[in-house]
Amino acid sequence: MRVFVTGASGWIGSAVTDQLLNHGHKVVGLARSDESAAALEAKGATAHRGSLDDLDSLASGAAATDGVVHLAFNHDFSDYAGAGRTERAAAQAMLDTLEGSDRPFLLASGVAAGLATGGSGRPLTEDDASPHHGVDSIRGGSENLALEYADRGVRPVALRFSPTVHGVGDHGFTATLTKIARERGASGFIGDGSTRWAAVHRIDAARMVRLALEKAPAGSRVHAVAEGGLLSLDIAAAIGDYLGVPTVSVAPEDAVAHFGWIGRFFGMDVTATSVRTRQALGWTPTGPTLFEDITAGAYALPA
Repeated sequence: MRVFVTGASGWIGSAVTDQLLNHGHKVVGLARSDESAAALEAKGATAHRGSLDDLDSLASGAAATDGVVHLAFNHDFSDYAGAGRTERAAAQAMLDTLEGSDRPFLLASGVAAGLATGGSGRPLTEDDASPHHGVDSIRGGSENLALEYADRGVRPVALRFSPTVHGVGDHGFTATLTKIARERGASGFIGDGSTRWAAVHRIDAARMVRLALEKAPAGSRVHAVAEGGLLSLDIAAAIGDYLGVPTVSVAPEDAVAHFGWIGRFFGMDVTATSVRTRQALGWTPTGPTLFEDITAGAYALPA
């Protein structure tokens, strides 16, 4: 299959590109820069110049391939609403291009963005629909937008990633928490540390994406979740133990002052299961756990 991959040189996307190439697929990767284009070409992929703001480049990339894996997202927390509008327009451009073709469109979403359990404390499952609709909602409501195209001749699949997709080279949430702990001389958690985060190793997540491209039916949601709910207290303690600094509680009202932007997320309870995903795709996570990565030094260098 010839696959158009946005975010193909990113943290998850580069691993997905490797997975697809290693399993006989051809990759056309969206590249915003000469550096990204060169990295893709060096792997044996084809670079397609453009960006999320260039809707014509997205439409032409989708039109010239057998399916789309849309992983790119503008993680601008200073204008998250604007990032959501960009995301919705980008998804719409590619979905409209694929309409009536029966080709796959896999869209990166998140377990946190899909939370719809009403504060019950139960894990999110693949059966839980996202509560976010419309351009002004989280990520522009793109997950629900994409799934609507199941009735319009597209095979849409929502890829819900854990908030922590970890591994050597990670520059996301765990790397940020580690950097803050290093700078402050203490590893913090919020309140009593009872909130939970799901986690998955980057290579396991990439393998799940490849299997979803090959197997997932139209309108499905799949969960890249290896560990369903790690206590924030335990995450902070693992970081503290690795760095040799104390683990401390941060009052909820002080979370943003202590952690910065990530303080808005670290106190969220983001737990999920992947039972149906494992059954449907034959996916079994085999990579290191988050705590194994922390202990092994995956976050030894500043983010």
